[in-house]
Amino acid sequence: MRYFIALLVAALIGGCGAAAEDRTAPPSTPSTPSSPSASPTPTTTGLLPSGVPTEGTRPPADGLPPPAEPQRAPAPASPPPGRLVAVGDAPEGVVVDATTRTVAVAKRNPNELVLINADTGAVTKRVPLPGFVRHLQLARPGGPVLVPVESANALVRVDLPGGAAEPQVITGTVPHDASETPNGTVFVANELGGTTTVLRGDDIVKVFTDSVQPAGMAPVGELMGMLDVRKNDLTVYDADRLVIKGSTPAGAGPTHLVADKHGRLIATDTRGDAIRVFTTDPREIASVPQPGGPYGITYDPTRDEVWVASSGTNEVVGYSMASETPREIRRIATVQNPYTLGVDATTGRLFIAGVTGGVIQIVEPG
Repeated sequence: MRYFIALLVAALIGGCGAAAEDRTAPPSTPSTPSSPSASPTPTTTGLLPSGVPTEGTRPPADGLPPPAEPQRAPAPASPPPGRLVAVGDAPEGVVVDATTRTVAVAKRNPNELVLINADTGAVTKRVPLPGFVRHLQLARPGGPVLVPVESANALVRVDLPGGAAEPQVITGTVPHDASETPNGTVFVANELGGTTTVLRGDDIVKVFTDSVQPAGMAPVGELMGMLDVRKNDLTVYDADRLVIKGSTPAGAGPTHLVADKHGRLIATDTRGDAIRVFTTDPREIASVPQPGGPYGITYDPTRDEVWVASSGTNEVVGYSMASETPREIRRIATVQNPYTLGVDATTGRLFIAGVTGGVIQIVEPG
């Protein structure tokens, strides 16, 4: 979302565009795509594979607000709690695998996936990436990590705990988030292409073209939720039938999405300073205010808790999800500009990315 306004215009006019901060070079393309179905064809909505069915009509973007952005906070006046682990420039994108006891963090300069031992906090490996990344998700417990590489227009899967990277799959223009349902279907939100690509294995089986700027994603069973950060709505797709189930407004500026064990979708409304809860119909069923630009979000299924990064106040806020309406249970002071975070479902330990300081803050539960 950040830095994207000018690039979105360029993408709509020219078909392809770079993203985020790497603006001087066009998106790179692997010399050999991982499957014939991934060969892209430039279109007015970005990269589209040839010969793949599509569904949906891209809505007009005229008059839509820009995507919501995180706030920027000053450096904290006192040291935050927990331990700090230096990982390198601009860490943004954290996921924790309780099975392999591995934390994966995306960072830049160079572009790498940093693997950290979830128990010791030690950096175990640095995996080179073909471009920059801002969202990470686990395909399933034990991995692999789904790594949407925005500047390469590609999805990379990285195995855990060893860090072996599988071949790139070209998915669309600036893939921002990727998520997998239990049946192995992967949805990739191509933020500047206005498309959501669906993969089974390395094969693209469908492309949904009903978005303006798709971003955060989360699965509930064989349904996939997706936030559009220009339309500011939530769309739910059916991973079995590969159809659009429905859409609903999602606030003034939603950005990130998770699902809880009750089958609900929970979104951060960054511009609207709120946390919003949805069914998969979809429809909104609850919301709570959270001033400070709530941005990154993670869910602990063991404790049934959601943790939200308050980008403008240098803190994370914890909520119980025992009922439909999130109930605040704890606030934790953080490093400067905590944009994303992950939680270890075994211990409840939090791993908070400080994008300005280049560190991961590790906070023990309780």
